[in-house]
Amino acid sequence: MQLCDTERMTTVLIAVVLYIAAATLLWRSTANGAGHHRAWIALAVVATLFHAETHVEAWQLLRGPDMHFFAALSLVGLGMAALTTAVGASGRMPALGIMVFPLAALSLLGYRHYGHAGNASELGWRLLLHAWLALLAYATLAIAALLAILLWVQERALRRREFHRWLRALPPLTELETLLFRTITVGFVLLGAVLLTGVLFVDDLLAQHLVHKTALSVLSWLAFGALLVGRWRFGWRGGTAVRWTLAAMILLLLAFFGSKFVLELVLQRSG
Repeated sequence: MQLCDTERMTTVLIAVVLYIAAATLLWRSTANGAGHHRAWIALAVVATLFHAETHVEAWQLLRGPDMHFFAALSLVGLGMAALTTAVGASGRMPALGIMVFPLAALSLLGYRHYGHAGNASELGWRLLLHAWLALLAYATLAIAALLAILLWVQERALRRREFHRWLRALPPLTELETLLFRTITVGFVLLGAVLLTGVLFVDDLLAQHLVHKTALSVLSWLAFGALLVGRWRFGWRGGTAVRWTLAAMILLLLAFFGSKFVLELVLQRSG
C-alpha cells in the first residue's frame, strides 16, 4: 500500500527527529563524561528503518530505483548511519554518531525536498549490483574520512596539551588510527569491486558520460591503495595518513557526486 504525501513527509520527519535525538544523547553523554546511554542505539535503528522506508516507497511509486543526485546522497547517508549504528552498538566509536546522524538527517531532508526523479533509472541486476557496491563503498570511505578528521583533531589537541572533555569520547590515538586503517581497507576492497563490476557490466563509458567518473574513481582507489602500502611498508600514520585519506576521498566525491551534480543539476542530463 502506497503512502500519501503527508504520510511520506511524516516518515521523513520521524527519521530526522530520531537521528537528532540519537546524536543528542551521544553528545550529552560525551559532554558529561559519562558512558554512552544504550538508548541511542534503538533511536538510530528506528531512524534508519524510517529512512530506508522513504526510499522503498519512492521506488514503488517510480517502479524502479531512484539513483539521481539527492537520492544517491541520501542512500550514502543511510549507509553511513547504518554502519555507524552497527559498529557503535559493539562499543567501538559510538561518538561517531554525533557527526554521522545529523549528516544522514540532512541528506534525507534534501532527498525529500529535491530528490525524486520523474522516472526511475532502468537498471538490470548487473548495474544494480554495481550501484549498490558503489553506495556502500562511498559510505564506508566517507566514515573513514570522518575518522581521519577526528584523528587529526585529537592529535592536534594532545600535541597542544589541550585536554578537552570530548576527548574522553574518543578511543586512544593508536586505537583510533587502527580503526581508520581497517575502515579504509574495507572501503578499498569495496571500491575495487565497484571498478571491476564497472568494467564488466558497463557497455559504453563514452555514451554514459562515465569516462571522467571512472578516471577519478581509479585515482582515488590508487591513492587509498598507496596509503595502505605506505602504512604496511613505511609505517605511515598521523598527519600523513590524514592527508592521504582526505585527498583520496575528495577525488571520490568529485568522481561520483561532482559529476552527478554537473550532469543532473547544471546540465539537466541523466547521470
